[in-house]
Amino acid sequence: MAKRPKQQALSRFFSTKPPPPTPASAAQAQPVAPPPPPPKSPVYTVASFSPAKRARALSRSPKAAAKRPRPSPSPVSVTPSRGAAVRRALLEPPQPGSNPSAGDGGGGGRGYTPLEKQVVDLKARHSDVLLMVEVGYRFRFFGEDAAVAASVLGIVAHQDRNFLTASVPTFRLGFHVRRLVDAGHKVGVVRQTETAAIKAAAARGGGGAAPFARELSAVYTRATIEAGAGELEGGGAPEEGSRYLVCVVDKELDAVGREGFEVKVGVVAIEVSTGEVVHGEFMDGASRSGLEAVLLGLAPVEVILGTPLSFATEKLMRAYAGPVSNVRVECTSRDCFSEGGALAELMSLFEKSEAIKINEEDSNLHGMEGVMAMPELVAQAMALSVRYLKGFGMERLICFGSSFRPFTANTEMSLSANALQQLEVLKNNSDGSIEGSLFQTMNNTCTAFGSRLFRHWLTHPLCDRNLICARHDAISEISESMGSRQDPVHIRQDEEDGCCAASVRSDLSTILSSVLTMLGRSLDSQRGITRIFHCKATAKEFFGVIQAILEAGKQLRKLVLEDTENVSSQHRTVHTSLLRRLISTASSSAVLANAVKLLSCLDKDAAAQGDMINLFISSADQFPEVAEGHVTVEMAKQKLDLLIVGYRKQLGMRSLEYKTVSGTAYLIELPVDRKVPSNWLKVNSTKKAIRYHTPEVLKNLDNLLLAKEELAVICRKTWHKFLMDFDKYYAQFQATVESLAALDCLYSLATLAKQNNYVQPNFVPENEASQIHIKDGRHPVLESLLGVNFVPNDTDLHVDGQYCQIVTGPNMGGKSCYIRQVALITIMAQVGSFVPASSARLHVVDGIYTRMGASDSIQQGTSTFYEEMNEASNILQSCSSRSLVIIDELGRGTSTHDGVAIAYATLHYLLKVKKCIVIFVTHYPKILDIRSEFEGSVGAYHVSYLSTRKLLQTTDEKMGISTETEDLGEITFLYKLVAGASDRSFGLNVALLAQLPLRCIKRASVMAAKLQEEMSKRDGNKLMDEPSRDGQRESSPKFGLLSTEPHQGLMEACRRILRDMRSAQSNNDIANTLSCLKSAHEIALKMING
Repeated sequence: MAKRPKQQALSRFFSTKPPPPTPASAAQAQPVAPPPPPPKSPVYTVASFSPAKRARALSRSPKAAAKRPRPSPSPVSVTPSRGAAVRRALLEPPQPGSNPSAGDGGGGGRGYTPLEKQVVDLKARHSDVLLMVEVGYRFRFFGEDAAVAASVLGIVAHQDRNFLTASVPTFRLGFHVRRLVDAGHKVGVVRQTETAAIKAAAARGGGGAAPFARELSAVYTRATIEAGAGELEGGGAPEEGSRYLVCVVDKELDAVGREGFEVKVGVVAIEVSTGEVVHGEFMDGASRSGLEAVLLGLAPVEVILGTPLSFATEKLMRAYAGPVSNVRVECTSRDCFSEGGALAELMSLFEKSEAIKINEEDSNLHGMEGVMAMPELVAQAMALSVRYLKGFGMERLICFGSSFRPFTANTEMSLSANALQQLEVLKNNSDGSIEGSLFQTMNNTCTAFGSRLFRHWLTHPLCDRNLICARHDAISEISESMGSRQDPVHIRQDEEDGCCAASVRSDLSTILSSVLTMLGRSLDSQRGITRIFHCKATAKEFFGVIQAILEAGKQLRKLVLEDTENVSSQHRTVHTSLLRRLISTASSSAVLANAVKLLSCLDKDAAAQGDMINLFISSADQFPEVAEGHVTVEMAKQKLDLLIVGYRKQLGMRSLEYKTVSGTAYLIELPVDRKVPSNWLKVNSTKKAIRYHTPEVLKNLDNLLLAKEELAVICRKTWHKFLMDFDKYYAQFQATVESLAALDCLYSLATLAKQNNYVQPNFVPENEASQIHIKDGRHPVLESLLGVNFVPNDTDLHVDGQYCQIVTGPNMGGKSCYIRQVALITIMAQVGSFVPASSARLHVVDGIYTRMGASDSIQQGTSTFYEEMNEASNILQSCSSRSLVIIDELGRGTSTHDGVAIAYATLHYLLKVKKCIVIFVTHYPKILDIRSEFEGSVGAYHVSYLSTRKLLQTTDEKMGISTETEDLGEITFLYKLVAGASDRSFGLNVALLAQLPLRCIKRASVMAAKLQEEMSKRDGNKLMDEPSRDGQRESSPKFGLLSTEPHQGLMEACRRILRDMRSAQSNNDIANTLSCLKSAHEIALKMING
């Protein structure tokens, strides 16, 4: 007989067991129904057993089990799929006539265990939540939740009684919750609400053998996990970026077809972890470009759609929250909020919250007054957001209006979606990461909350000259205080308390560097105080956040205290008003006093260790319940200590003491031969001693454990109340952190300017004409990569003079780099930063509009050319005379004639109607003709280059073209913008560089030569044969350049000669120069010969 293999597959243990058929059902068996779709592949695992282990296991078995016959393989299975069975078992409660508790619940669905009943009840109440149920030292998943968890987490799911189940250890809760949430799931944590000691006490009191009580303690999604991350210690590094929850509603005003032409959109974005609430209502077009700009600027991770929505809006939102984005989408009806229902919902929230008392003291129109002033659609979106946040216990955030801000303010400029993408402000266009973006290049912030604020600054440049100059002055002062230090950000601190070394002088940059570096090494203070407000913070996080804010305030007060009324302005430590205001707010005496008060209530060591029992510094006046609980515990300990005295007398052992072994306390250790009463319980022993628990010790030990558990419950309740009382301090601490974030941004910009030799731009007064004058401007991102090898360029545009540049030149010559450079320098200047140039004199622009590149949108069914036209349409509708418009190669997605016509008409509209500053890049020479209509306002420029001759023999036998010599030319880019137009784009050179097959390049060269020849002949014929006034072409040789209107023909001929002479003068290519001179010479001869 052959040996059995040492490995056996255990897949049968993971498959669903069909219920055994009853005789009645077997007698009435119906024909077999068509099989359902095959279930997913079962989970397999392999276990290895050695022969010795197998024999040992069989010997320990009480009786040998009967050998099961191997089931014969059957091609047809009537067993339902596992997913359907689990869904039915988990979500469908038992039938009324059935008794779930009957039977032993041993599987096959014959009855639910007490734990399974709890799971079914919890899942019925929270059907949209993936539940993690605490069972002992593990968190378990049941049913479909187990299948999802197994797929995302890479763990094994197996059948256990009635449900598929999987589990993870409790100490890895935070890690696994973050993975599930990042995958787009809504995760709920179900915890045991009673301990073993309390349950044992309840059982002794007649409570029965009920299972541990369990309740849903927390729910996490991508938008709320950072707000509750304090409860998820050990879950990995938190994400520093913003996680917005966005609610969108709209109302169609003028619709044509399915897309709609005009719609009013209401948006509310809530950053739950920082307390920021952004809202706005705006008009949007058919393409929803305004809504798209909001989405790109905020990058929400969770979306609420208030139905009904217009078709175009819902399509855009669904496209944004695609399957690869992991953005959660929830649809909810807003019909109940019509006719003022939304406002009533929000007002009821204020009535229930005590936060309204705080907001009444504020002088600004925030909080309740701000909500009442909201437009209708914004109020509806806010009400939907509040209703959603109630499921997480975080709706109170709306009551604090100090963080409310609109999407578009009068002092800020909102960049369009095209500008954010095409200028690569936040992400690059290659892989969508921040590498190579303007944000990464400029961001030198030390703190996470400073980085989030800097992102907002970058996407919302200022359009108020006074505010811009205030930032420039603050950056200038910080930069001047840095002196000649190379890296002021990384000044070392004392290891213990984070203070500056005593040898470092107390100047502005040193103290700011010290404070910001300390905050950067600490916890995220902005999210920390918001978690405290949401009652989600741990004691360690609370102490760390408040301590960091206190230390920062103490450091900054060195600057404020040195600036008194008696000190002249020349000796003040801080001069600029913006810095003084921010430092004063960040080091407010009220905030520091409250921080000291809060920290005085807690024990630092206990907070660091997470010891809730010893956390509070309690007394009769402060935390009396905690003090009483400690007294009860001490009394229980004293009773145990009194028992040992009696045992010493009873046993005659004066040195007898309690022992603690392996976590078991209050053991009485006696020699092996010592006689003890029969009711003493032996716990463990060694060769020489036996350890006992007496009945009295066991009774008092149970009382001690119960007292400790009750004290722990009291401490948890006290901690929750302590966090709730933080409401009255939240607004003050929030303002402090916002000031620290602004200081971090200003210090970052000062560091940027110091390290890269940027200059402070000069903004002309508002009453002057729009203008841009940049000397030796550089692209900020490319300069960081190329360094001194980057070629700078000048820009001179003025509305009263030349306010349009038409840029031509070879492919890859630097045209797009130049126009992006102008736009980025303008953005940086209005953010408040210094700029990469030797000098810059600018006027504040109210918008920057771009049209670059080629892209289509397959999901929305739009072609490349449609996207071009749509972007151009948005620019023409949105820009004003104070705007900067950048257009790169408009009209390439259609035929040449249509493209030239549309590009010409678009530029004509911008110059004639809008009269804004324009930089227009094109390969169409015909566009240059617009200079004749706007003489002096439009200038022709090209990026310079050097070309060398390279002979290429080409022949086209089919077309009958003889062997020709074509000049591709090897081109060297100089990347310098010079006046004059370029008549060549060197497309064949780019094809050669891209390694197109040489045969293709040769044929393309032949075609180019032929087309050029045909073009020249057509121009010559048109020049020689001008049409007469009645439309009939004259055949007489005397009518050539000199037609029936001799002066008109002479004028046209002179114009052509001058054009050729001008092209020859500005062209760097010798061959092209000779060609232009030859053409002018021929025209002159024809005129002379009559």
